[in-house]
Amino acid sequence: MEIKIINQKDDSLDLAIDGIDNVMANTLRRLMLAEVPTLAIEEIEFQKNGSALYDEILAHRIGLIPLKTDLKSYNLKEECKCKGEGCALCQVELTLDVTGPATVNSGELKCKDPAVKPVFDNIPIVKLIKGQKLKLSATAVLGKGKTHMKFSPGWFYYQQYPEIKIGNVKKENEIKDICPTNVFEVENEKLKVKHLENCTLCNACMEKDENIEVSGSKDKFIFHMESWGQLDNKEIFLKALDIFDKKLNEFEKELKKSK
Repeated sequence: MEIKIINQKDDSLDLAIDGIDNVMANTLRRLMLAEVPTLAIEEIEFQKNGSALYDEILAHRIGLIPLKTDLKSYNLKEECKCKGEGCALCQVELTLDVTGPATVNSGELKCKDPAVKPVFDNIPIVKLIKGQKLKLSATAVLGKGKTHMKFSPGWFYYQQYPEIKIGNVKKENEIKDICPTNVFEVENEKLKVKHLENCTLCNACMEKDENIEVSGSKDKFIFHMESWGQLDNKEIFLKALDIFDKKLNEFEKELKKSK
């Protein structure tokens, strides 16, 4: 497997991965979506809710707030030494205490662990008028996206790596202009590929001129990753590979048992 970074921003990462097939590509995508764990609020105890919203609605809103996650400090409850009873190694408490008039935002959630905090401070929860009060304590745990999407670390998808062959093209400028992702350029009246990785295999250029052939590679793929902020994209990808390796080892052990 060969991995190359195509594009990297604060919350997104594009990778070109060579030497895998479609099955492995989809497995990696599913592992990142559903198996890489993150922290999210699972239980809330309301001491005071004088707002216009019911406890259930507030609990739903607060549960969806993404939290910065330190995978080295917390365990999944089912893998913790406390056997799921709840301890400092598998759960963390956050508190909120606001009196109106105010707009209660996600940044009002406070935690004793400085590494655990909302990814965004300005997610609105509820508005309080004068005299209204919202006070609660919440418990966050590690979970997986396959259990609830609030635990999913981001959005991930892939496509086949584009392969473009240019023949005797006569409509160079028209093809360049019709491409929605600026793949082509015209140089000395000849059509050339400028940004191959930008190609989305939409085939607009092929419809304009039959002398262009666009296809997708069967053993090279482009991965698009967009983290919600709990973990960075590189950490998500590496964790998915680690989980993949562990699952393969478990599968190998089960095969040996069946012999």
